[in-house]
Amino acid sequence: MSETRKQGAGRPAAVPLALWAAVAAVVLAGLNLRAGATSVGPVLAELQAGLGMDSAQAGVLTALPGLTFAVVGSVAVLLARRAGSNLTITVGLAVVAAGLLLRSMVDSTVLFLLLTVLAFAGMAVGNILVPAFIKRHGGARIALLNSVYGTTLALSATLPLLIVAPLAASGEDGWQLSLRVWGLAAAVAVLPWALVSFQGRRSAGRAGVADAGAGPGRRRRGRAHISSSRTPVALCVYFGVQSMHAYVQFGWAAQIYRDAGLTQSQAGLAVAVLAALGIPGGLIMPSLVARARGLGFYITGLAACTAAGYLGLLLAPTQAPWLWAVLLGLGGFAFPTALALLTARSRDPQITAELSGFCQPVGYLLAAAGPFAIGALHQATGSWTAPLIILIAASAVMAAAGIAAAAPRFVDDQLAPAPAR
Repeated sequence: MSETRKQGAGRPAAVPLALWAAVAAVVLAGLNLRAGATSVGPVLAELQAGLGMDSAQAGVLTALPGLTFAVVGSVAVLLARRAGSNLTITVGLAVVAAGLLLRSMVDSTVLFLLLTVLAFAGMAVGNILVPAFIKRHGGARIALLNSVYGTTLALSATLPLLIVAPLAASGEDGWQLSLRVWGLAAAVAVLPWALVSFQGRRSAGRAGVADAGAGPGRRRRGRAHISSSRTPVALCVYFGVQSMHAYVQFGWAAQIYRDAGLTQSQAGLAVAVLAALGIPGGLIMPSLVARARGLGFYITGLAACTAAGYLGLLLAPTQAPWLWAVLLGLGGFAFPTALALLTARSRDPQITAELSGFCQPVGYLLAAAGPFAIGALHQATGSWTAPLIILIAASAVMAAAGIAAAAPRFVDDQLAPAPAR
């Protein structure tokens, strides 16, 4: 049996979308799953002044993306089972739009934080379910859609870093405008996604198959829980450690550079270079995951780049700051690699959704805890030496987990019930 036929075995019928519709849906979703979170950092000081937010509350605000993505992401699959994946993503985008728009209009710190949680909850749903959408509607275009998704996520994280500051400088309430624009962007995505959801349900009904817009059904009786399979566990660790690296870098790399002697603008530019490399990473890695016969070399190389970047920051941070930023950015190719493995190591869209719902919440918990732990260690030791050594060691853990996760086997096979004797 060919590999293509093997991968299709047991997969539920799906009603394909036109390529343009699938790409548009993925782009509209991806553009709204990061911008609402990264748009806060550049105007945090103005936001604190405008709302009277103290440092402790600002610290809570910076931890909310990882925590909310983890908590709400863990129940996204359950929501999709009731309402359908496409409809759940649509509602999630509406929640993102409402949360981001309303928080830009309030003058209460508590309300601002609560509405931020609401917006991040909608993003968390998309984080989990968009990979399942790609698996269900991708067909032979899965690598393309994964590339589109990874690149769009990188753009969503990077664009606010370029746009927010000029918007915030436009007037007295500029910081509110700079936050409101991302709510408007999410609102624009709701109607097209509602049409995708409606089309999927109508087409599935005509074809007499299970609703193509529906989320994964109930777990088959007798099938093992996903946590009992070695590939999901390895992918969970890989996703988690690479997420921790990313959030540590976005949170602390600029300060490491500044403590070493770089100016604020030089440090900011170095981190911008690091973040911008996520765009080519999103383009390259999904196709590589889909086509390469073995991924161990690439996964090890990405982890080595990460370790080398940290080593440069430890030993010679000001001698070649751009080189260390580029190395860390190349190591960040691990993120689109992890996303692509969610679809590459599963056949059934239901399994893809369960795999995503298992791996991503753990990843975002580490993403929330990592920057806090690294910052606490720096404060306790008064130096970046111990934190950077720990991060170098974590790069080795990331490599080992990635090699295990990328082994050419399918989670579906590992979860299948044992045949009756």
